[in-house]
Amino acid sequence: MRRAIPAAVALLTVGMLTVGMLGAGKSDPLEGRVAAAPVRCIDIQRSGGPEIVDSQTILYRQSGKRIWKTGPVGECPSLRPFDTLIVDVYGGQLCRNDRFRTVSAGMSIPSATCRFRDFTPYDRVK
Repeated sequence: MRRAIPAAVALLTVGMLTVGMLGAGKSDPLEGRVAAAPVRCIDIQRSGGPEIVDSQTILYRQSGKRIWKTGPVGECPSLRPFDTLIVDVYGGQLCRNDRFRTVSAGMSIPSATCRFRDFTPYDRVK
């Protein structure tokens, strides 16, 4: 059984654009990578902070070799690039159905709670 950490951990997002929203000079963060089978949990100590791409996509980078792609279960309209992700962390892993909220710049009240989907690893093609 995983034990909840008493306080939520706020992680500042870097904010990225999706393939459909890419402008001139912007690149797809998953370009040149191949998806593997999704997993239920990832080790947050080995991953960088979250990057919110759009309302359906969150990326976690791991050592430059691997990018983990996840998103919310169902709709999460408050999930927007450049927002701060507040994640309820249970132990050393981030798992499917763990809860998160967002806070927009200049705001102090977090959004409604959303939940993570499975985490899909994307590795560089050699």
